[in-house]
Amino acid sequence: MTIQLNRRTLLASAGALTVAVVLPGASARAAVFGADKRPPLDPRNLSSYITVNADGSVVAYWGKMDMGQGTDLGCAQMVAEELDLPVAKVSIDQGDSGTSVNQGGASGSTGIQMGGVALASAAAEARYQLVAMASKHLNVPAEELTVTDGVVHARSDANKKVSYGELIGGRFFDTQLEWNKQIGNALFVKGQGQRKKPADYKVIGTSPARRDVAPKVMGTIDYVVDIKVPGMVHARVIRPPVAGAEPVTVDEASVKNIPGVQIVREKAFLAVLAPREYDAVKAARDLKVIWSDAKPPFPDQNKLYDHIRNAPVVAKGGDKDVGDVDATFASAARVIEATYEWPFQSHASMGPACAVIEMGQGEATLYTGSQKPHFAGEGAAAMLNLPKEKVRGIWVPGPGSYGRNDAGDAVADAALIARLTGKSVRVIGTRQDGTGWDPKGPASVHKARAAVDKDGNIIAWDFASKGFSRLDVSSNESATADTLAGQAIGVPLKPTNVFNTPEESYRFTAKRKTWETVPPLLDRGSPLRGAHLRDPLGPQLHFASESFIDEIAFATNQDPVAFRLKHLAEPRDIAVVKAAAEKAGWQPRTSARKQVSGEIARGQGIAYAQRSGTRSAIVAEVEVNLKTGKVWGRKFTVAHDCGVIINPRQLTATIEGNVVQGMSRAIWEEVKFDDKNVTSVDWQTYPILDMTEAPETIDVVLINRPELAPSGAGESSMRPLAAAVANAIYDATGLRLRQAPFTPDRLKAGLA
Repeated sequence: MTIQLNRRTLLASAGALTVAVVLPGASARAAVFGADKRPPLDPRNLSSYITVNADGSVVAYWGKMDMGQGTDLGCAQMVAEELDLPVAKVSIDQGDSGTSVNQGGASGSTGIQMGGVALASAAAEARYQLVAMASKHLNVPAEELTVTDGVVHARSDANKKVSYGELIGGRFFDTQLEWNKQIGNALFVKGQGQRKKPADYKVIGTSPARRDVAPKVMGTIDYVVDIKVPGMVHARVIRPPVAGAEPVTVDEASVKNIPGVQIVREKAFLAVLAPREYDAVKAARDLKVIWSDAKPPFPDQNKLYDHIRNAPVVAKGGDKDVGDVDATFASAARVIEATYEWPFQSHASMGPACAVIEMGQGEATLYTGSQKPHFAGEGAAAMLNLPKEKVRGIWVPGPGSYGRNDAGDAVADAALIARLTGKSVRVIGTRQDGTGWDPKGPASVHKARAAVDKDGNIIAWDFASKGFSRLDVSSNESATADTLAGQAIGVPLKPTNVFNTPEESYRFTAKRKTWETVPPLLDRGSPLRGAHLRDPLGPQLHFASESFIDEIAFATNQDPVAFRLKHLAEPRDIAVVKAAAEKAGWQPRTSARKQVSGEIARGQGIAYAQRSGTRSAIVAEVEVNLKTGKVWGRKFTVAHDCGVIINPRQLTATIEGNVVQGMSRAIWEEVKFDDKNVTSVDWQTYPILDMTEAPETIDVVLINRPELAPSGAGESSMRPLAAAVANAIYDATGLRLRQAPFTPDRLKAGLA
C-alpha cells in the first residue's frame, strides 16, 4: 500500500502521525491497550514523549533540536537502549511545540545531559508498561519476561512472545509520569520503570551513522528558507544607518513603481513587503528615508577596553572567597599581574536568519531556524497579541546557530509585520543584517593577580572580570523586549546584568574570583547588544585565566603542565590534563622554547577548563609565520571527559567542530565598529577561519565514565582553546598576547 502525505498538511497537523494499519503478514493486535487518541500534550503524560507505531517502531518527541552535531541521534540511542530496540527503529520528532513539550530548545549543551536523559527516563517507563501489557497478554509474570529487539518474550520459552507493535502499535500510552514541575532545560520525568545499568548497555557507546548527512549532501532536505505558505508575502526590514536613529520621513513615492510594494511602519520599526521577493529587495534598497539626528552612540573602537575599565558598574558578583585574600596579598614577597582583553564577536552564521509566520483564524504557525522554537512561538504570540497556545512553533533547519543569533529577531520582525498587515509573512535578512545586527558575544577585560611567597610558591589568586552583560538580550526568545522589533516599538526593556567566573579546580591558600558588568553602549536597538554566543563567556574567561596560569608557571620557573597538576584539586581534571599532555608528547619546559626554522616559529601550549561537569584539556601546536604574522593551528590534542559517552564518533566530531570554530574566534573574529554602527558586515570585514587554515590533525582522547551521567559536549572543548593557542604562540615566539584575536597585525606589532 502507498500512503501519500502532503508535506504542508503534515507540518500543520495538530498531532503526531501514527499509521495505524496492519501490514501484510503482520499479526493482529494482541489486545486493546492504551488510548485510541493521543492525550493532550502535558509533561505528565507518557504519550507526550513516546509512541509506538503499528510496525513496532518508536517515535520519541523531543522538545529540543539538533543544531548540526547529531544530538538527535544520541537521543535516539538513549531511547533505543531503554526500550531494547535497534536504534534504526527509533525516530526523533524534534523542535515542534505542536508535538512535544518545551524542553528548552538547544541550550547550554543540555541536549543529551537533560533532554536526552528525560527521554531515556520516559522510555524506561514505556518499556515497563509494555512488559506489563505483555504479562497480561501472555499470562506470564512480568519478572519472567525479557525484551529482544522490541519483542517481549518469556525467558524460559522464546515462543511465548508478543511485539510492541502488536501490544499498542498505533495507539497511545495513557500512563502518567512524575514531573518535576520544570519547563525548559530542567524538565525531568520518571515513572516506575528503572533505567538500565551501564553494564547492560548495548546501544549506548556505539556509533551508528547520522541520518541527516545524506539528505543535506544531496540537497533533498528543506531549510527554513524553503518554506512557502499560501498567500505569503516577502518582507525586508530596514535598519538605521546610525544605531538608535528613527525614521522621520518615509518617501512612499520612491518605491511606487515596484509592483505590490507595501510600507510597514510602527514607531521606529520600518519594513517593506511585496508578493515577489526580489521586489521586496528592490524596495528596501530604493526606499528614501530621512532618519532622526541620533547622536552616534559608540566610542572609538581603539578605546573600547578603556571604556569598559572606566564605565560605571551596574551589577557585580563572584564566587565565595577562599581564605583571607587581602591579607595574603599584603604578606606576599612578590605579586604578578596581567590584564587580558576580549572583543565583541558575531555569531556569523552561514546565512542570515529567516522566519515565516502563517496566519490563520485566531491562530498562527511559526517556522523558524531558532534554537528555541517553543519559546520563539511564545514570543511570536506576544507580538501577534494571541494566546501562546494559539501559535505553534516549528523548527526547520536554518543556517546554523550558536546561542542567541539573529533568528529570534527574524521571528519578531515577521510576527510584527503579520500583525500589522494580517498577512502571512516571510522575513529574511541580508549578510549585512546577519553579521551587523545579530546580538554579539560581549566584550570584556580581565585582570589577574597572583601572590608569591619567598620560596616561589603561589599563595593567593585574584581574578576579576569586567564587561558587558551576556544577557542584555535573553536567549529565551519568548520576550518581545529582547528583540529589535520589540525595542523599536517601545516595549519596556528587561535586561539581565550577569557575567561569570572561570570554572576550574585550582587550589590556592587564598582565592578570589569576581565579576562586574557595565551598561550597554546603547540600551535600545543596538547592533552591539550582548547575548549568548557558543559557550557564553567561556572562551574569554579561560583565555585570561589559563594564559595567566602559564605566565605564573614560567615566572616561578615551573613547567605549565606540572604547575597545573600541582594545583588541581579534582581527579577528573588531573586526568584530562595528563591525558592531553601524554598524547601530545609534551616536553617539559620553564621558558619559551622559540623553535624557529626559516620564517616559521613552532610552539606548543596547553589549557584546561571545566564546563557544567565536563572537563576538557587541549594541547595546541601552532606555526607562526614571523614575516606575515599569520598563525596556523597545525595540530590539536583534546582530552575530553563528559561522563558516559553515548556515541563516540559524534562526540569526536563535535569536539572537532569546537576546535575549528574556537580557532576562528581565537585568531580572526572581532566585530569592528565606528561611532555610528557596526562595520563588520560581511566575510571581508568579519573574516572567519577558512578551509585552507583548518588544522592538519585533531587528536581526541575520550575518557568514558559509564558510571556518571552525561554532562554535555557541545561547547566544553571550545572553552580552553584560545588560551592553548596563546600559550603555544608564546612558546613559539616569546610573545605574550593578552588581547584577542591573535591577528597577523597584532603578531607583527608584538614581534617588531
